[in-house]
Amino acid sequence: MNRRNFIRTAGTVTVGGLAVRGMSSPLLSALNNTVAEDRVLVIIQLFGGNDGLNTVIPTSAYGQLSTLRSQVLIPQGQVLPLSGLTGTGFHPAMTGMQTLWNEGKLAIVQGVGYPNPNFSHFRATDIYETGADHDQILYSGWVGRYLNYEYPNYPVGYPNETMPHPLAIRVGGGIGGGLQNMGVNMGVSINNTNDPLNLTGNLYVDPVTADCKGAKLAEVRTIQRQTDLYGNVIEAAASATCAHSPLYPTFSTEANRLAQALKVVAQLICGGLKTKIYWVSIGGFDTHASQVNPGDHTIGTHANLLRAVSDNIRAFQHDMQLMGLQDRVLGMTFSEFGRRITSNASYGTDHGSTQPMFLFGTQVLPGMLGTNPVIPANTTSATNLAMQYDFRSVYASVLRDWFCLPQSAIDSVLLENYQALNLINGAGCLSTDIREANQAAGVELLHAYPNPFVERTTLEYTTLGGPTMLQVFNEQGQLVRLVLNKVMAPGTYKVDVDLGDMQSGVYYARLQNGTDQQVRNLLKVRG
Repeated sequence: MNRRNFIRTAGTVTVGGLAVRGMSSPLLSALNNTVAEDRVLVIIQLFGGNDGLNTVIPTSAYGQLSTLRSQVLIPQGQVLPLSGLTGTGFHPAMTGMQTLWNEGKLAIVQGVGYPNPNFSHFRATDIYETGADHDQILYSGWVGRYLNYEYPNYPVGYPNETMPHPLAIRVGGGIGGGLQNMGVNMGVSINNTNDPLNLTGNLYVDPVTADCKGAKLAEVRTIQRQTDLYGNVIEAAASATCAHSPLYPTFSTEANRLAQALKVVAQLICGGLKTKIYWVSIGGFDTHASQVNPGDHTIGTHANLLRAVSDNIRAFQHDMQLMGLQDRVLGMTFSEFGRRITSNASYGTDHGSTQPMFLFGTQVLPGMLGTNPVIPANTTSATNLAMQYDFRSVYASVLRDWFCLPQSAIDSVLLENYQALNLINGAGCLSTDIREANQAAGVELLHAYPNPFVERTTLEYTTLGGPTMLQVFNEQGQLVRLVLNKVMAPGTYKVDVDLGDMQSGVYYARLQNGTDQQVRNLLKVRG
């Protein structure tokens, strides 16, 4: 019986309201018996630009805000208080996150942004996902670069015994720039936990011919086989018996969609996946108009969105507690920008600069980092809030204290040195042998030595034969050297690469041999 026929005859389970086909008990048992030693990061992306001043409300500046934000401001008496913190409160829809605050499971970072902010949704999203400067175009995401550091041989030789599961999973959307590394998707995307590939059973019927068509068919089949294997373990994890929280909200389409995504994340973590990154999102935060109900500012579009985020985060954290996973999982929220200090005539707010970010879980250092934003005396419709912390400092904190990277690796991932913040309990980092096993997983096809280097480095590469290309890119994704591009016999070769005329910094060597490709970070330093 082939795999597809087996799945069709197996039972079904439900994950967050999604029908999921059951899997064989040996595979499921193997997942459930996995020793979960690794840490998990769950990223919640708020598309549209969240209004931070109506999220974390500086009641200490309420007199100024009542004039500047008369069209959207929450009545002071209805702002949710935060225990131990005076002059600051939450939007009244955020009772779920107020509970986490009171339980010591929530950290607020005030005034998060970057120099010279961009107010385009697309460009600002790209900046936050890749970790770029305002005038810098990057072709790899900050999470993608981290995963490349942790699993430098991916995708060649994956899945394997050391890492049989996806490195990252995007639930409810496509793989964005944040999960890419120099043209390689470092994760897989699912809308639910069904594996829809090869449903007709005919993907492998046609023979591979010795021409261009046959080569392309072979490439598609190679990718399909790898993805199909991940489909197996995802389905198996979805079949595990896990107790879910009854707190997930369903009061709106946005709330329900985020609830479904976070239930899937919770189920897959509980089901034994070693996946390190889960990425989910919720849209609708572009509130130029009708952000609030004109007659009652505590309700309306923004209130519904904040309630959806807050209630779902509370329910997900409850899930982790019920499953005994609360100490392994960290959550983080971000939006592409905040909104202006002043409200507009449409009961909304326009694109702004800084925003509050939230980190949640039992391992955060609870409290508010930073101060309430300063509201300038001469604020106009063009005035933005001042930046307190660079968003890449938040990323550096996650890399240092959650994923336990050394400073040199953090600098390589973020392409610059950013000061980490005290946001996370740094105790309990991965043991060295686990990290070494991760970095040795897969098939190593490309090496560089010396690395770091001053002017020249040697690239040692292995080709299985046929068309072979070796390139060097700078950190902006620009091709700076085409080292070779030719048909070669199978074997291992070495080539000297002179980058003496290039500036010091991070570069990427990329090998492609048919469907196999591998990327290595290079660091050029001053002599």
